[in-house]
Amino acid sequence: MKKSRAYQPDLIESLRDSGEAEEYLNAALEEDDPELFLLALRNVAEAQGGVAQLAEKAKLNRESLYRMLSDRGNPEFRSLDALLHALGFRLAVTANR
Repeated sequence: MKKSRAYQPDLIESLRDSGEAEEYLNAALEEDDPELFLLALRNVAEAQGGVAQLAEKAKLNRESLYRMLSDRGNPEFRSLDALLHALGFRLAVTANR
């Protein structure tokens, strides 16, 4: 039987590309599961240099950012907007199709 291979390193590598990260975050949003979206944000944050670097760039407290991206995270709109802006993204609204 063939051994399975961890996908996380390959995922993080692919998320260094902003286009891949954009598609990944949008796919997570489509699932309508806030915990899944926060996991996707954690992965993108890791790919973009880590939470500490991102906290500095977003002008957010590092500990607060870790809490925000935790399994029980519940970010405020301003914090989420700052985080996405620091990652090079913005929130957008589209019509259901």
